[in-house]
Amino acid sequence: MRIAIISAEAVPYSKTGGLGDVAGALPKALKQIGHDVVLITPCYWQTKGEYLWELAIDDLWVTWKGSSYHAKAFYSEANGSPTFLIDAPSLFHRDSIYGYSEDHERFGFFCHAALELIKRIGEPPDIVHLNDWHCGFAAVELASRRMSDPYWRATRTVFSIHNMAYQGGFGLGDLPSLGFTSRFAVNAFAFNGYASAMKAGLEVSDTLSTVSRRYAHEIQTAEFGYGLEWLTRQRSSRLIGITNGVDYEVWNPATDPELPAHFTIDDLSGKRDCKRELLERFSLPVELDRPIFASVTRLTAQKGVELIKKGAGDILAAGAFFIALGSGEKGSEEFLQAMRDHAPSRVGVYIGYNESLAHLIEAGADMFLMPSKFEPCGLNQMYSLRYGTVPVVRATGGLDDTVENWNAVTGTGNGFKFSEYRADKLLEKIYEARFAYEDKEAWSRIQRNGMAIDNSWENAARNYVDLYDRTLNNG
Repeated sequence: MRIAIISAEAVPYSKTGGLGDVAGALPKALKQIGHDVVLITPCYWQTKGEYLWELAIDDLWVTWKGSSYHAKAFYSEANGSPTFLIDAPSLFHRDSIYGYSEDHERFGFFCHAALELIKRIGEPPDIVHLNDWHCGFAAVELASRRMSDPYWRATRTVFSIHNMAYQGGFGLGDLPSLGFTSRFAVNAFAFNGYASAMKAGLEVSDTLSTVSRRYAHEIQTAEFGYGLEWLTRQRSSRLIGITNGVDYEVWNPATDPELPAHFTIDDLSGKRDCKRELLERFSLPVELDRPIFASVTRLTAQKGVELIKKGAGDILAAGAFFIALGSGEKGSEEFLQAMRDHAPSRVGVYIGYNESLAHLIEAGADMFLMPSKFEPCGLNQMYSLRYGTVPVVRATGGLDDTVENWNAVTGTGNGFKFSEYRADKLLEKIYEARFAYEDKEAWSRIQRNGMAIDNSWENAARNYVDLYDRTLNNG
């Protein structure tokens, strides 16, 4: 099958969140199971030059806003699969990837250029896989082209929702300048008096997917649909949840080059060495029998930081260390630093992001906190499971799909899970985890239950292939 994946970000070229991880890993996994796949993503100012293997197309002329725009395309396989990076410096060489008033113009151009590029590089794809609101423009344009251009006639689209909260809204008056003038296009974008690129993608794509089974149901509700739940319910027969995978070539405690010692499900002794290194890295007392609760997250309301704030004192009262890596809302950053200042021998804080340190935290911590308000899929809980670090999560989205509550009677389960978004419910699970930690035999069982789960991208990729097949067969 010939597949083109279009995404606004993709590891290792760019990343702000889970979208980048998914878009970087899925093409590689599809290629490994025998499919002809290409990834198309922007070339940002942040994209490292070492990833730009060669200038593949020097004359990618794109008709845009009434004139001809000169772009280029670099080629790379740094993510393990063929990738083209569209280089348009005035649009993408900026201090940050998102956050500009003309983001709709930037990604409208990117989608238009991506479709032009696909025509330049070969035969029509069977599937064009679009990701999040940034690609809603491509969904509408391709649906329109399919009516008039034989090249696209047999191509079908899959549109993946990674986070319904971000919908790519802009003024309806901007549609003509983006090339969308037909009644079909205007109706696709129109939503409550403005234009929504997310709504357009949801409405016109052949098949919809999202990043966990639970989230596929949640986005059909008012709480998680952000005003578009009527549309996801309307298209529910074409909507499926596929849980993201983990790249075990990167996240594997048996081979991870970021770790001072390695360990496996059969020999966990190296995890203790990682714990020692983690405590030393944060200048904390090397008390290896004291549990470490950890968090690696964006400090936003989505991630349940307010629950951690409310329960911080109780976490320390439970006789544990607390280590956090993250950045985001200023108030949350200040809180973590104040917590560190209050208990410097029990709390370690790193404000910012550090990939190497994130690996060490996953390996050296005992419990991982993810009390998210909502979480379409989540990856850190799956990293934690692989590294024998027991997740404590709220039962939402992919957290609910991937974490099974520990049952001491049956010896089943791989973590601790609560439902109501309340600090006292989080604390109940923290104390349960703290109690289980003292039973070394039970704790080892929980760890191994988690490490035995196969959350690989190969499994996820096969589920996507099944979805692509159904999309082609259903028209």
